[in-house]
Amino acid sequence: MSNKTKIFLGDSKEVLREFENNSIDLIFTSPPYADSRKSTYGGVHPDKYVEWFLPISEQLRRVLKPTGTFVLNIKEKVVGGERHTYVIDLIHGMKKQGWLWTEEFIWHKKNSYPGKWPNRFRDSWERLLQFNKAKHFNMFQEEVMVPVGDWAKSRLKNLSKTDQQRDNAKNGSGFGKNVSNWIGREMVYPTNVLHLATECNNKDHSAAFPDELPEWFIKLFTKEGDVVLDPFMGSGTTTLVAQRMGRIGLGIEIVNEYYKLAEDQLSQNLFAAEPKVKYGTTKTERSKKVH
Repeated sequence: MSNKTKIFLGDSKEVLREFENNSIDLIFTSPPYADSRKSTYGGVHPDKYVEWFLPISEQLRRVLKPTGTFVLNIKEKVVGGERHTYVIDLIHGMKKQGWLWTEEFIWHKKNSYPGKWPNRFRDSWERLLQFNKAKHFNMFQEEVMVPVGDWAKSRLKNLSKTDQQRDNAKNGSGFGKNVSNWIGREMVYPTNVLHLATECNNKDHSAAFPDELPEWFIKLFTKEGDVVLDPFMGSGTTTLVAQRMGRIGLGIEIVNEYYKLAEDQLSQNLFAAEPKVKYGTTKTERSKKVH
């Protein structure tokens, strides 16, 4: 396997077996949700979802570097009038595999259109579950800092005496804040809620997410030349974004139509000079070199 962006046509569970151990810096993916995309992916029943996914996550854990991160975009499904627990069950299953469930991010779909059912309202958010192999992993928090915001201009202009020292919470919880810490700051760290519209450049895939979603996590968990894998590539959003950001993008897709779509888009967006950083060759290609 070369040191360039590359995509594979096939079943992730099988294709991943050809990848070397500890060769990936970031896995960012959104697999088919339970009973979703039946026309293209066949659909996986919620009761069978964990059983279906765990052999794949086992391979993902093997190929991820100890310093790497796995971000899983997934959401629950309502079955028989209540939320199915397959996402929670999957978290438990992955923890038994040895994964650390380090963090959970929320993608707030800020342009989600209204909707109502007899016992609930429309979802306008999705989970992004962060898993790691070790407690210490690569994380570049400064890369995702955000402007402090206009609120600071008025809030910090005339600080009260209370604001100039630790302000203990009025409810007696013991928590408090020191507002004066924000003086002179232009950038601050974000929260774990991402406010992004659902609009995306590619309309040819049934569940494509916006470029900004993988871009944010690629900034947070990788540097230029690192390897980013999407084992459920779809039309190639994550791989395209990784390539554009100077990372080595790897993608796996089982549906030929989407694979071809990603292939076309990648060929149109090739950089003249891609990062020349080596990562693990596959077993197949190592054997070819021997012969």
